[in-house]
Formats: sequence, structure tokens, C-alpha cells
Amino acid sequence: MDAELKNLQIDRSAKQSASPLRWIVPAVLLCILLGAGTFVYARLTAVPEVEVARVHAAAAGGDAVVLNATGYIVAAHEIDLASKVMGKVAWIGVDKGDKVQEGQVLVRLEDDEYRARVIEAQGQLNNLKAHLAELEHGSRPEEIAKAKADLEQARATLEDAKATLARTRALAAAGVVAKQTLDDAQAKYDSAAANVASLQNAYELVRLGPRREEIEAARAQVREAQGNLDYAQSQLDDTVIRAPISGTILERNVEKGEFVTTGFVGDKGAKGYVVSLANLHDLQVELDISQNDFAKLGPRQPGIVTTDAYPDRKYKGYIEEIAPEANRQKATVQVKVKIEEPDDYLRPEMNASVVFLPRGKAISQVRPHLDIPAGAVHDHAVFVVVDGKAVRRSAQALVGGEDVIVNPPADLKDGQKVRPKQG
Repeated sequence: MDAELKNLQIDRSAKQSASPLRWIVPAVLLCILLGAGTFVYARLTAVPEVEVARVHAAAAGGDAVVLNATGYIVAAHEIDLASKVMGKVAWIGVDKGDKVQEGQVLVRLEDDEYRARVIEAQGQLNNLKAHLAELEHGSRPEEIAKAKADLEQARATLEDAKATLARTRALAAAGVVAKQTLDDAQAKYDSAAANVASLQNAYELVRLGPRREEIEAARAQVREAQGNLDYAQSQLDDTVIRAPISGTILERNVEKGEFVTTGFVGDKGAKGYVVSLANLHDLQVELDISQNDFAKLGPRQPGIVTTDAYPDRKYKGYIEEIAPEANRQKATVQVKVKIEEPDDYLRPEMNASVVFLPRGKAISQVRPHLDIPAGAVHDHAVFVVVDGKAVRRSAQALVGGEDVIVNPPADLKDGQKVRPKQG
């Protein structure tokens, strides 16, 4: 047993004899790897410094370009089509991108409740019209004849009661009948006389017909009922939602079975509008013009519009709208340029460039002459500095005023951050 315990003792001499190099070597290797990684990361994330030059332009025929600006194409009048009544979507017949004509049915809502309201309002109107017609035509001959016959009968009864009263008075005076008999005869006569007076008034009313005030009141009730019917019918008609203009569906906001309300609620609840549409043949270019350049422009200033997507296609345009207020944060003024003859190549939200020409000059379809710095064009493309990044564009897309990179590095990539050289 003692021998086995001795074998379990720690050999401290072996621990003390271990070389410290076994810790140093891994530490050195780790430092080397960290240094190499830092160097590679710095090379990969370094922002290259590039030489930048401005592209200058002149209009055809030697007219100087007043200003170059870039912005986005927008629909001049985009419509968020809302429902006038609340209800559940029963049918929708358009999708995003569809072309529609003015008056075309786009959406139908469930209409059972609205149809019931129309039927109820129509019934009330018919009843009131019948009553008014009765008043306007007056009493029927049969009614007049009956009232007259009732009056004649009452008069006959009155004459009989009068004769009976006279005989009873004579007999009472002779002491033949009691005073009570005389009182009964008098009461019967008075009742007959009152009945004749009442029937006489009724006969006169039947013969003359309804009063003018009564007829006017009935006519007012008919007009009110007609208004209620028209309102109910308009609500029923509004369950069918039609296109207010000819255009293109930009967004479809509802599906069958969804609930539509008359005001915007949000994506989680009822929908406030069913579709968005616009006339894509009525387009504008929305530009933010620096306040330093704003004085160069004026109403109906002519210009040539191009897009990056189709640089070879040029469109005539002119300033149609100038914002009444400037943007304090951006130090810009918003200007909208109307595109005179847009085609199917143009889409809202496309980026576009506008070359403004001097006022009073006719717009030529010839592309403005560009002075592109040497060394900027490679394979018919250039790198343009936009918001501190190198953006690759076709040289044909340039309109003037862009900052292009001269002799760009061979490894420069589209969208890479760059820093223009100073001085």
C-alpha cells in the first residue's frame, strides 16, 4: 500500500523543468495573425482618394446651359381612391399595373343592407304620395252624397223631434202628461238639433275638400321622403366603386372579404382606400433646386429631360410648378417640370435629369454637347460621385453638371465610398 501511495505523488521537479518557450511561441503567432488581420481590414475598408472633375454642357447651337439638376419622375395627379360608404369587399376587378378607363368598375362592396334601405324608403314615399293625391283630388262624389244623405236624415229626425215636442207641450199644459215626458221630448229635440249641426259641418268639409295648408304639409312630407330615397339610392350606387379618371393602377390596397371604411384606419384594420391610380401620360420631374441656383430659373423655363434607364430618349419639358416655400433644412426650393410628351418608357419614381435652357429658346431634340474630362470614360461608362460614393453610369446618361472620377482605380467598384482629392 505504501508503494502505491508513493506512485501517486506529484513530480514537482518535472513541472519546474518545463520550458517557458511553450507559452511564448503561441503568443507571437497570435500577434502576427492580429497584425495581418488589421492590415488586411485597413486595406479593405480604406476610402480611396480620387481625382474629380465637373462635366460641362452646352446646348445645341451654342446656347449655354442655364442649370443641370437631377430628381425623380412623379405622377402629376396621383389619386388614392376611397369608398364613400362602409362595407365588405365582394369583388375587385383590377390589379397593380392595369390600365383603366374613366367610369370603369374597379370594386364592388356587399350591398344587401343598402338595397333594403332603398326598398324601405321607396315604400314610405309611395304611401305619402298616395295620401297627397287623395288630398289634392278632394272628396269623391260618393263621399259627398253620403254626407248629404246623412244630413237629410238628421234633418228629418229633427223635424220629427220638433213635432213631438210641440204635442208634448200641449198635453203637458192640459195636464195630460207628466212634466218628465215633456223634458224627454225636449232632450230628444236638442240632440237631434246638435246632430244636424254636426252633420252640416261635415257635409261642408266634404264638399269643400282638404284645406290648402293640409295639402302643403303633405307635399312637404313627400319631398322629405324623396330625399331619403335619393340618399339611400346614392349609398347603394356608392357600393360600386368606379375609376374617376383614365389611368394606371399603381397600388391595389384591398382583397375580397376585407372591410372598407370611409376614412383611413391603418394596415391592421379597415382600409381607407381601395386603389391608387394616376394618369401616366401626365408626368412631372420633381427637383430640389439649391437656393444659390434658384434665381437662374423661372416659370415655364424650358428644359430637356433624360433618364438613367433610357439615356438615349429625350423629352421636352418646362417648369410648371414652383413651391411657394423653401425648405429650410435642405436650403432648396422644390420645382416641378412637366414632361410634354411622356411615353410608356417613363415610370413614376424613376430618377431623371433636366438640362435647363435659356428662356425664350426653342427646345431642340439634339443632345447637349458635353465636355467630359479625359480619362473619365472607360468602356463607355464613367464613375460619378454621388453622396460620397462612386456610382457607375453610362456616359450617354450624362447631362452636364456631374462630378466624374478621372482615371479611376482599376479595382474601384460601383457603390464604393470615395474621397475627392483636395486642392
